[in-house]
Amino acid sequence: MIVRKGKPEDLSAVFDLVMELAIYEKAPHEVANSVERMTEDGFGEKPVFEFFVAEVDDQILGTAIFYYRYSTWKGKAIYLEDLVVSESARGKGYGKLLLDAIVMEAKATNSKQVRWQVLDWNEPAINFYKKLGADLDGEWINCTLSEEQIQDYQTD
Repeated sequence: MIVRKGKPEDLSAVFDLVMELAIYEKAPHEVANSVERMTEDGFGEKPVFEFFVAEVDDQILGTAIFYYRYSTWKGKAIYLEDLVVSESARGKGYGKLLLDAIVMEAKATNSKQVRWQVLDWNEPAINFYKKLGADLDGEWINCTLSEEQIQDYQTD
């Protein structure tokens, strides 16, 4: 098993993992992304995300998708958008190896934090993160404007 930086040709398998996650979270209808859009967004003129893959015998079984953000209080940080291991491969340490890769990336880029979210009902993930010593903060409320809300936004 290897963990390595993702390449454009990995995105089809990565998108399958994203869909697997969406199904697990009971929200596949929320996915409006595509392999083509991910290719542009990850490898186009202005890439906005990077990713690692966990690969066994040339099969991608997990991914950690991340991007850089900026905290005015802390400085440069990594935001872990998704950490997904295929259901058939869970419990074998691949998630830990992917998170290790993210932490090593944070160290290598002098990032001051690694942040992510977890659904409050996802007990297996919560337990995994607690076991790793992560701080789970219930104080902050997530705010989102959807694509439609952005389009309809009034500035006056």
